[in-house]
Amino acid sequence: MTVHNLYLFDRNGVCLHYSEWHRKKQAGIPKEEEYKLMYGMLFSIRSFVSKMSPLDMKDGFLSFQTSRYKLHYYETPTGIKVVMNTDLGVGPIRDVLHHIYSALYVELVVKNPLCPLGQTVQSELFRSRLDSYIRSLPFFSARAG
Repeated sequence: MTVHNLYLFDRNGVCLHYSEWHRKKQAGIPKEEEYKLMYGMLFSIRSFVSKMSPLDMKDGFLSFQTSRYKLHYYETPTGIKVVMNTDLGVGPIRDVLHHIYSALYVELVVKNPLCPLGQTVQSELFRSRLDSYIRSLPFFSARAG
């Protein structure tokens, strides 16, 4: 099992942070275009799920999978979206995504007066702690790839 990549978006679709670990195939387009496509897809899926669900969806859209990967999604009340792509063997990771938001993003970016909100995260401390946290997860495999 492994982690491929992670996106953090704000409520307006700005990619605040992107990291990758075991991504085997690149999109073949500029990163900015990839971010727009990912955010657009998330926006469309959320809309589709909320309109088509036969039940009241308290948590909304949490994940979807293809034959090759699984996309995990977590949205905060403030509109920050945490998106992680993993392999198919990874189960629900809502608690992991919540930890990334609350213990890393909020503590190291939002509460840091030197980090302007609504812009790409420039904090090296955030990047290094995020990387350490992802590598410590039980489903992160150093041998993947």
